[in-house]
Parts: sequence; C-alpha cells; structure tokens
Amino acid sequence: MSRAMQCQSCLPWGSWMQLSRSLIGYKGTRSVCLCAASVPGEMDSGLELLAPAFLMTDTLFSRRGLAGYERGSQEHSVQPSSSRHSLSQLRNVASSDAIKKHQKSLSAWFSHQPNEERQFGPSFSLDAVHVDPVIRESSLEQILKPSPDLTIQNQLQQSCRQVISLQNLFDVDACGRQVKNVVLYGTVGTGKSTLIKKMVVDWCHGRLPRFELVIPFSCEDLSHSHAPISLRRLITKKYQHLRDVLPVLSASNLKVLFILNGLERLNLDFRLAGTELCCDPNEPVPPSAIVVNLLRKYLLPEASIIVTTRPSAVRRIPGKYVGRYAEICGFSDTNLQKLYFQMRLSQPGCSGEHSVGSSSGEQENLVEMLSRNLERHNQIAAACFLPSYCWLVCTTLHFLYFTRTVPPSQTLTGIYTSFLRLNFSGEVLDSTDPTSISMMKYVAKTVGKLAYEGVMSRKTCFSEIDLQQCFEVEMKTESELNLLEVFRSDVFRFFLTPCVQPGKEHTFVFTIPAMQEYLAALYVVLGEKKTLAQRVGKELSEVIGKVSEDVAVVLSIISKVLPLRFLPVLFNLLKIFPRYFSRLSGKDRDAIAHTMAEELFKEEDYYNDDVLDQINSSILGVEGPMRHPDEVPDDEVFELFPIFMGGILSRRNRAILEQLGCSIKNLAAFEIAKAMKKTVIRNSRKGLPSSELMDYLFFLHEFQNERFTAEAVRSLRTVNLSSVKMTPLKCSVLASVMGTTCHEVEELNLTSCNLDTSSLRILFPVLLRCKVLHLQLNSLGSDACKEIRNLLLHDKCVVSNLRLANNPVGEQGAQYLAEALAGNRSLTYLSLLHTALGDRGAGVIAQHLAENQHLQELNLGYNSLTDTAALQVVEVAKKHTTLDKVHLYFNDISEDGKRALDSLRMDRDGVRALVFLTAGTDVSDYWSHILNVVQKNLPFWDRERVRQHLALLLQDLESSRKQTASPWRKAKFLRVESEVKKMLGELQRESL
Repeated sequence: MSRAMQCQSCLPWGSWMQLSRSLIGYKGTRSVCLCAASVPGEMDSGLELLAPAFLMTDTLFSRRGLAGYERGSQEHSVQPSSSRHSLSQLRNVASSDAIKKHQKSLSAWFSHQPNEERQFGPSFSLDAVHVDPVIRESSLEQILKPSPDLTIQNQLQQSCRQVISLQNLFDVDACGRQVKNVVLYGTVGTGKSTLIKKMVVDWCHGRLPRFELVIPFSCEDLSHSHAPISLRRLITKKYQHLRDVLPVLSASNLKVLFILNGLERLNLDFRLAGTELCCDPNEPVPPSAIVVNLLRKYLLPEASIIVTTRPSAVRRIPGKYVGRYAEICGFSDTNLQKLYFQMRLSQPGCSGEHSVGSSSGEQENLVEMLSRNLERHNQIAAACFLPSYCWLVCTTLHFLYFTRTVPPSQTLTGIYTSFLRLNFSGEVLDSTDPTSISMMKYVAKTVGKLAYEGVMSRKTCFSEIDLQQCFEVEMKTESELNLLEVFRSDVFRFFLTPCVQPGKEHTFVFTIPAMQEYLAALYVVLGEKKTLAQRVGKELSEVIGKVSEDVAVVLSIISKVLPLRFLPVLFNLLKIFPRYFSRLSGKDRDAIAHTMAEELFKEEDYYNDDVLDQINSSILGVEGPMRHPDEVPDDEVFELFPIFMGGILSRRNRAILEQLGCSIKNLAAFEIAKAMKKTVIRNSRKGLPSSELMDYLFFLHEFQNERFTAEAVRSLRTVNLSSVKMTPLKCSVLASVMGTTCHEVEELNLTSCNLDTSSLRILFPVLLRCKVLHLQLNSLGSDACKEIRNLLLHDKCVVSNLRLANNPVGEQGAQYLAEALAGNRSLTYLSLLHTALGDRGAGVIAQHLAENQHLQELNLGYNSLTDTAALQVVEVAKKHTTLDKVHLYFNDISEDGKRALDSLRMDRDGVRALVFLTAGTDVSDYWSHILNVVQKNLPFWDRERVRQHLALLLQDLESSRKQTASPWRKAKFLRVESEVKKMLGELQRESL
C-alpha cells in the first residue's frame, strides 16, 4: 500500500472538494479524458481519496529534526570544498529520490477512482484518456468590462478568440517577459479543478517536463488554519517526502510550480498594512500571508504559480502580480462533447458484467443517437458547454440503460443531488460576506423560486423581467446586492442558459430541463414557499420568543420582592404566540404534502409518456421530422417535480443536502410523509393509466421509504403496465417496489412491454406472486420460455392464468412449457395463441398434458396446426380430469377435421373445441369470443392470412345457413356474417 493510502484516514474530509467538481482536465496534446467529475457517494467511498486535496501525509517534520537539519547544514559550510561537493551530490541524490516518492504518492492519490466512476467500466482512468477544454487567454480589462448579451453566438465567439493551451500558459507574454503567475478562472462547472488534477497526474508521469517539482495546495484547506506557520513547515506538513528537497527549494536552478486551487476560499490582503513582507521560508506567518508573498514574488521569486478561482475572486489579486489571465470555457466545441460522450459511454464493462455480449451494440447506439441530437443544435448542446453537464448526461444515460440490480443502486434524485454536491460542495457564495450563506442555499432560495413559478405556470422560457422579479425584488441591503453580483458572475450560467429556439434567443431556459423541476422541488421541500403573513409571523415569533426569555428572568426577580399575582399571567401570555405559531408551522408541512400529491396525480398528465421515457427523449431527442418553427408547441410537462419532492425527502439525499447547507430535519420529513400517505394511497386506487402507474411506482422508488411504500403497494391488487416500454431500470424499479411486501397480486398486465429473458429474471420474485399474468406481444422466445418454466415449477408460484399470445415461442419453447405444465400445480388457463408452435410444438404439449391435473382451458389458436396435431390434443383433453375447453381456431384444419371436432360433445367427451364460428347447423356459442380475439390481434397478425381465414369462416357460415330451415337460426347466421364482412371490409380499406 502506498504512503498516500496509509495517511488517508488521518486527513480531514473535504479539504479538496473542488478537485472532483468538474469534468475536464489537462493535457498538452489533444487526447481523451472522462474523469472530469465523479459523483460523491458515501463518506467512506472513493471520493474520500480525492477530497482531501493533495494532503499526502499527516506526519509532521518535528522541530527537533528541522533544527538538527539546519545545524548540520551550518556545520558543513565550514568543511573543505571536496567535502561540500560530495555532500552536494548526496543531497541531489536525496532530492531526486524524494521527488520520485512525491510523484508516486500524488499519482497513487489521484489515480484512485471512486465507486461512482467505476460504473463506467474498470478501464476508465483519468491518466488514460482526457479531453481538453477550451482555454481562452484573457485580460483584467476584459474581466472587468460589462458582459455582452448572453447568447449562444456570443459564447462561441468569445471562446474561439485567443485560444491557448495549458502547456503554453507560462510562455513569455506579448512584451517578451517571462510569465511566473497565472490566474486560471472559470464559472462553476467549467472544469478548473479537474484540469489541475490532470496536470498534476501528467507531471507525476513525466509528461510535464517544464517543472521539476509541483507542490499543490488547496485554498479551502489553508483557509481553515490561521496559526502562523513557515512555508517549510507547511510543505513538510502536507508532503513529508519533500523533507530532503527543502534545502534546495530556493535554489535558482530548481523549477518549482505551486498550485493554489480555489482562491475564492481565501481572504487575501495585499496591502502592506494588512500583510507584511516576508522572504524567509522559515518564518512563521499566517497561511494567507504565505500565499500573498508568493504571489508578490517576495517569497521564492523564481517559483511559478498557477491559481484557479471563480470570476468574482479574480480581482482579489492586483493585476501587477499576474502575468497571464486565462479563462476555461469548457466544451464550446460540439466535437469535444461528442468525443467525451463516445469515450465515457464506450468504456469496456460500462454496461455491467451480465450483458457483455450485447453491451457494445447498445453503447454504440446510445453514442450515435446522442451525437445526432447534438448536431441538431439542440438545447442539450448548449447545456454541454459545461463539462459538468456532460457528466450528468452520461450518468443519467447509464442509469436509464444499464441499471439491472434490484433494488437499483441509485435514484434519479440521488444523481442530481450528488451532481450538485460535486459542483458546490459546502461552498459559501462569498467568503467575504458575514452571513456565510452556502451557495446551494442561495440557489434554492432564488433560482428555486424561479423554477417553482415556472412549474406552476407551465413555463420553461424566462425573460429578463422574470429574472428581475425573482432575484432583485427583495434586495434591500448592500450585502444582498453583493451576493447577487457574485451569483451572476460565478453561478448563473450553471443553471440558466440562453434559449436556442428561433425568436427566443434573448430568453433563458434551465440548462437541463429536469434541473428546473429539481430546484422547484427543493424550493418547496425546504419550506421557502411562504406567504408574507407566514414570513412575518415567523420573524415575530422568533423576536417574541427571545424577548420572553429575558423578561422571564426579570419577572422572576421582581416576584420575589413584590408578590404580584399578575406577573405569572403576563409571563405565560408572552409564551402564547410562539407556541401558537409553532402549531401553525405544522400546516406548512401539510401544504407540502398536498402539493406533492396533487402534482403526482394531475389528470391532464395521465396519458403522457412515463417520466423515464421523457428524460430519455430530452437527452437523445425524438426520432422523426423536426418540428416547424411556426408550429404550436405541445404543453410543457412537469411530472418529475413531485417525484423529485419525494426523492429529496429520502435519508441519503437529506444527508447530502445538509452538507450543501440545505437542512431538512427528520421530523419534517416524517410529518410530510404522514400527511401525504392517505391522499396518495387513495388516489392510487382509482385505476391509473399505464404510464401514470409507472410514474407512481418510480415515485415510491425515489421516496426510499420502505414502510410508506409497503403500505402503498398493498393497496395495488391489479397492476396494469401494458404498452410501457419496460427497460431493465423499470423492471428493477417494479421488482424493488413490489418487493417491499409479500401479498399476492391479483393481476399483472405486461402486454407489449418489450420484455426479454433478462427482464423476466429481474421480475421473477414479482411474477411468482401474480395470479393472472399477461405477457402477450413481448417477443419472448425459447430462452424466455425456459425462465417461464422455472417460474411455473417454483414451489411458491401462484400463477393461475398465463397469457403468452403473439410471442415467438416455437418448438423449443413449447418443450420448456410442456415440462412446466407437467409439474405445475397452480395453472388453470394457458394461452399460446399465435406462438408459432406448429404440429411438433403442439404434439410436445399434448404428450406432457396428461401429467397435468389442474389446467382447465388451453388456447392453441393460430399456430398452423393440421388435423393430426389438433386431434392429438383433443384426444388427450378427453382423458384430462379438468381440461374442458381447447381453442383451435385459425389453424389449418380441413373439412374432415372440422367434422371430427364438431362431433365432440361436452356431456359425452368432457371437452369442447373452439374451431369455427359454427356448430353443425347452428352458430357457435363462442362466435363473439373468437371474433373479439381476432379484432384485438389484427394489428399484430399477418393481414393476408387473417383475410384468408375470415373468408373461410364466411364461406362456412353461408354454407351452414343454407342447411338450416329455422328462421331464427338464419337470423343469427346473418348477424355473424355481417360482423365478418365488416372486418373484411376494414382489412380491405387498410390495405389500400
């Protein structure tokens, strides 16, 4: 184990939180990198290895050792020159070894990937692949001047001017002067920290030969320490391997680079009255004074320094101390975005261990669809200017397409919450502001308000007036205006971007549509949605509560001197208002619960696609012709809003939001869930459409409250998800949610849900508990039938009605199903309508049918059965103890076979065969059933073959009608004939 790993547990968490926030890193030549940002996980996850910010050890260089080292240096100074030369060589060897150890430790530290990045494949590594962001050379004048109109065109023009590579940042400037100090700035999410991280890794591997030693520092870490410390002591405290390098650190021939990441965390004072001059690396001074004197070039003047910061903090360093300003513009080139997506989504093993065979094609298809959507100049291309959003897109796609575990390892709300922690951590908006409000808390109060008002008015585009009403209407103090200015320069573009729709270039939309719904949900759950009376009442309650404490002390003293009876009464009156208001505050949680339930079951959203399909379409686009600019757009849909509200209340997301400065108490979450329970369960019993029911199940998954989910699921006796495209993720969600209870499900309808063998494996525990199971129209072949066989032979299986119509079961699949029939004890109805059985498949089923003792009805219609197979099945059915009905219509049965089957009598043979619409000289009792089956399946059957069968049925009806003399029977025949002719007419019109 490397020394870097040994010292991990001794380091404070969060010292280098900026490190993993962005998505783009450094490399001189164009290559590919995907480790731009990683989702923060649990406190002991892989992010812990990245967070402590280059702090490689906690072993301190003792004062005694340092004193001895300096004393020894002084003694050697009086030795002969040959001895000094020999000692110099030894020191050079020691320094070289120390630097190699330093490189090894840094490389081990930064090459370790957190669990959230391992999902993209074991070969994924920051050192292996990298995509360069666009870096634009800037100046202090350009930074200070007012920004132009914020449009996509302006962003592209700015980023294309004066492009400079990271390798050339320390080249001479336009005047021929050597650049020593570089300020690298960018808004939140552009990739500052990852750029520095990749730069350090490159130096560790010898790909940055300009510098012989790189010493990174986290300004966040330095900001927590105010005790005086020398530069030597600071270096050895963070990097013990550099102990032997310190004597030559100030030598002019050693090329040293100091990295100061996140300068906005430090309050620097460059005035002499504020920070004294210091050129001695052994002199203890506050850490901020060390940084100031390094930038002044008064301390180690030959050292190079690169500073990363947000735009609002650039002016904290006087321009005379900066040799070059450079702005990170992220992925302003669409080709860079494509390259990023291709490499991250194409990593070997990205789709998991259990789908190696089919993963490559699916990954390539994802990349292709995403590339096409980017080429359409879609809004997603504007969002992916920021590398952080490229990470969010990839992580969301990975969640949608490659989640196969039960329960799913992530939630969508968890991805967005982790994404925000990744980019904001616990940062305050402005370190100079006395309120120290966290950046995320400020965003929730302001941007959240804008998002919520947009959701309520079903609006996604916002004008300048809308922004002013949300951000400026309550600005009252100088501090609030300063915070707003910092937000505009550093954070605004992270959440809002210019709209790309023609005619709306000067309006703003949320960078990712789902982010609007997340922030709106956060705004509501945090209780920021208050009326004026509620806000005034809360402030007044706090004031009276504080005053009552002081008054209580005074009254207690007076009551001892003056025995006045009214004093206790007065004291109790002072306490009434705070108590009364605390009761009213509980009403806020009822309002939150009501909002969640109301938005979750909006009837106008009942027949939209489910939310997971909506997210997929927003990222990959919708295949087909593009909408004309003059065409009226569809109404905006905000079905993720209530789901995010539930997800934010989960324990894990509340813990992450607590780190971001957005506190949601356990009691508040409990009371909201309690208030919401009755309304949600009552509405779920109304019989929701398939897509809406899927949204409801997804809400329960995101809520992550097992007791609540169990009670809600118990009320679902029938689950109809027909026509919902059941991806592996949706199957996992269904299995996870239904797995919270053990109750039997009366009916589960998964008709036309794109199920496959892996889907059945995921849903296996749920299918066992279903009495009626619809699996029609799912392309289930022989492999799937093997899973169904395992299901039916399971001792806990309760399936009594199984419908497998319109699946390519085939002969091999029939073999598996026949084995299942032989050993199953629960099945009473089996439909194998149109399953390509053929005579052999039907024969296999007939052979095993005798071993079954419970089946009552068997449907073998439309399977190309001839007389031999049909009669074989019927002969077995005659001897069966319970089987009394066999469906054989739409098969290749001759007239002789028809007569043989028509001769069957229920009272004599114990079985009835449904073959034609006639029964001798009368109409069959099941004619309407047969025609209904045909009508329902017309869209899925071969039209020409159906037309031929209907023509035969019509001829049979006409022949039987002529043979009967009863007017009543003739009328019945004519009625049935008219229905058949009607169906034939529909087929004829559709073919034209």
